[in-house]
Amino acid sequence: MTKTFKAVALALVASAACAGVAQAQGMAGEWSGPYVGALFGYAKTADNTGEQVVFDKNLDGQYGDTVTTAAGANAFSPGFCDGFAKGPTPAGGCVGDDDNGWEIGLRGGYDWQFGSFVIGGVAEIERLRLQDDVTAFSTTPAFYSFDRKLKSLAALRVRGGYAMGPYLAYATGGVARGDLEHAFRSSNTVNTFVPDTDDKADGYQAGLGLERQLDGRVRLGLEYLYTRLEDDSGPVRVQGPAPATNPFILTNAAGTDMQRGEDLIEVHSVRMTASYRF
Repeated sequence: MTKTFKAVALALVASAACAGVAQAQGMAGEWSGPYVGALFGYAKTADNTGEQVVFDKNLDGQYGDTVTTAAGANAFSPGFCDGFAKGPTPAGGCVGDDDNGWEIGLRGGYDWQFGSFVIGGVAEIERLRLQDDVTAFSTTPAFYSFDRKLKSLAALRVRGGYAMGPYLAYATGGVARGDLEHAFRSSNTVNTFVPDTDDKADGYQAGLGLERQLDGRVRLGLEYLYTRLEDDSGPVRVQGPAPATNPFILTNAAGTDMQRGEDLIEVHSVRMTASYRF
């Protein structure tokens, strides 16, 4: 190959590369501005296998006490199950958690582009229904079931990414708040149960996503999101009236506090997004 041909070939390659970069930059320059959209996806809570109910029988705020009978035996020796009890004993089994389901929501945000780099903010609100139950069994026999449902999520996140032609790959993270519904049920008809519930759970979200521009204004995307919330709901206080030998009032006449042992809610979501940039 002659030097002249090499020079011409290199020039053609350089020209094509410059043209490709210019075209990519032109296409990538369409990410700045406000947008609104929607999301639809599938969510699943992390597996809490082995979760238990914990007790504070002297009401000192420290959980992990063993509730005992007047004879000193463990009043909850039958154990626990992940789910809602079908009957007063473990032999009846438990109904499994509804720990996965669909999510749907609205989103809006604003992006700023600096060359191939894009940063911005996004706000979301969505509806979903994820259920998580745990049950304790006493020797009475009786069951004590805690139920919580995550009904909705609101989030405010930042995101940053890299534009490659019509594509934007990004990472995102921010704060989140969940709306919960709590319920407590027991087959114990002797004691009085006083729940202290808080139906809000705060935490954060983090994830990765990929968006594609269809015509410069319409975007379609795929996103993975991890949500971690802390359920601040208080305990259920078990009180009388009951005989003095009742395990719940043996240590403290005011009763015993009981609550689920896991206050964290972890959700994994895979969702499709669609948005329109103004």
